[in-house]
Amino acid sequence: MKKLMATLILAGLATSVSAAGIHIEDGWARATVEGMKMGGAFMKIQNDEAKQDFLVGGSSPVAERVEVHTHINDNGVMRMREVKGGVPLAAKSVTELKPGSYHVMFMGLKQQLKEGEKVPVTLKFKNAKPQTVELEVKTAPQSGMDHGHGHGAHGGAHQH
Repeated sequence: MKKLMATLILAGLATSVSAAGIHIEDGWARATVEGMKMGGAFMKIQNDEAKQDFLVGGSSPVAERVEVHTHINDNGVMRMREVKGGVPLAAKSVTELKPGSYHVMFMGLKQQLKEGEKVPVTLKFKNAKPQTVELEVKTAPQSGMDHGHGHGAHGGAHQH
């Protein structure tokens, strides 16, 4: 009887974690320097539902606001813009939030995001229930963002 109860409890935990049909993988936040008021976070969002959903925003104790942004080409200049209506998460597929594309922005940072730490963020969706995830803070290459200027003393030799 105890074994059956344990199995049922474990099965209940497994279904409650994946009940929304939205799964977050490979989440991380970019390390910041003292005094920065904005920071970015990136991840893969898997939508196992049969219908499209949208990542519409979020919240975190480390920032005043959490918004979803993308980069747009404005007459040859890359600009960051908030995504009105949210990031589309196609049904039965994975959407990658990455530098130079869709990403989560911490606005009004209350503290420095230090490499090796973890920061909680609650992601809000149009249909699925909110999910809180822990994002590891790390420095990462500015792929696609530095336009080849990273060849000097800060050229990525500090990777662990």
